Amino acid sequence: MRPESHPESQPERPRRVHRTNWMSLLCGLLFIGMGIRYLTGPDPDAVVMAPILVGGLGFAAFVAILAKAIRR
Repeated sequence: MRPESHPESQPERPRRVHRTNWMSLLCGLLFIGMGIRYLTGPDPDAVVMAPILVGGLGFAAFVAILAKAIRR
């Protein structure tokens, strides 16, 4: 066997760390939850769902801002 074929002889590549994008994650969960709500049971009232959507987006933005401030 040639020496370069051994896994021990190959240098390890540094592992990349991907930071969590909290805004995207929470917004995606919010829209998935709202989509499931509209698909199941009786249709929800738009007057109730609009403030929930705006509040959820605001909460996601707040968490994203906090996460960015903590990282620094």
